[in-house]
Amino acid sequence: MNFKDKEAIYLQIADYVSEHITLNKWLPDEKVPSVRELAVELQVNPNTVMRTYEYLQQHEIIFNKRGLGLFVTANAIENIKTIRRERFMQQELPDFFRSLYLLDISLEELQKRYEDFKLKNYKN
Repeated sequence: MNFKDKEAIYLQIADYVSEHITLNKWLPDEKVPSVRELAVELQVNPNTVMRTYEYLQQHEIIFNKRGLGLFVTANAIENIKTIRRERFMQQELPDFFRSLYLLDISLEELQKRYEDFKLKNYKN
């Protein structure tokens, strides 16, 4: 995994886990990789993964079954979308709108490119 400098690594790992859940690679009530397994897979310190898992538990994306490990919550996707939507709206969208304005990109052109992107990358 290639990490960005401008965001904490544990949050980037949380995005990685969240994406797996959102894309149905990890399903509700399914066990997620252990701290050690994910640390090895992503080549990070296990303490960083532990911090990620604590963050995800606080946001009710995963939960602990005592003695069994961590599992995806039933409403994980809804919680992920709420968190990521808010972060996107607050942090990324203003810069995106500024670029659209400065580059004179129309909403129609943007809509067409978005539809093309979905077809190429997320064929269902």
